[in-house]
Amino acid sequence: MGLSMAIAETWVERWERQQRRYAIDREERFTVIADVVEYVTRGQARPLVTDLGCGPGSLAARLAGRLPHAEVVAVDMDPLLLELARTHHASAARYVDAVIGADGWTDALGLDRPLDAAVSTTALHYLPVPVLRRTYAQLAALLRPGGALVNGDHLPQCGTVPAALAAHVGRCRAKRLRDGTQEDWETWWAAVAQEPELAEPLAERRRRLSLPAARDGADNGLSVADHTALLREAGFTDVVPVWQFGDSCVLVGIR
Repeated sequence: MGLSMAIAETWVERWERQQRRYAIDREERFTVIADVVEYVTRGQARPLVTDLGCGPGSLAARLAGRLPHAEVVAVDMDPLLLELARTHHASAARYVDAVIGADGWTDALGLDRPLDAAVSTTALHYLPVPVLRRTYAQLAALLRPGGALVNGDHLPQCGTVPAALAAHVGRCRAKRLRDGTQEDWETWWAAVAQEPELAEPLAERRRRLSLPAARDGADNGLSVADHTALLREAGFTDVVPVWQFGDSCVLVGIR
């Protein structure tokens, strides 16, 4: 039995609410990412964009709404979140089941021309440093000259005191915005486990997470400066943070 639109809508809406606990001014960050993509793709008849770690299609859907002429290829390793995306945001993107940074993952994207932009939100900080270094180099090779990598993520400041201060300001902002009713990551997944229509993709998700090669979910701890250095090493000529609140940052690398 396939996933119904009503059930997909329910769980995507709950996902959106619980994610606001973790991403400060999440909607503004999405808007800034779209602003950058709009800028770097101006004049392109049909921009090609890939969304890295797309989850249930949150950013892909917003990009499709903002840039309806763009072609979005969205990739994630989570079969349950991809099932939600394919059902609830079917027209926003072409969804690809692949592990970012694994062997052959760029071939799985099925690209027929250079990328105009690659975007990501709250995904790349999970990649171990060697994998991230390789991924940045691969993305640089896929992007056209003048194309951009736009990464909205938790990126701390360099240095103990600046990092602690920025994180504190972010936590205070998040606390002020919290309405007290938002479920968190753990309770969302616990509730999903009780949804019969999601039993099959949930079982596949658990199987994948049990594999030795599955990522452990640990933050790589890289600062904005660290990411900037890796991007320049990979061939991005200009790297600039265009928005930041606390340790929530939008970092742009121009190919």
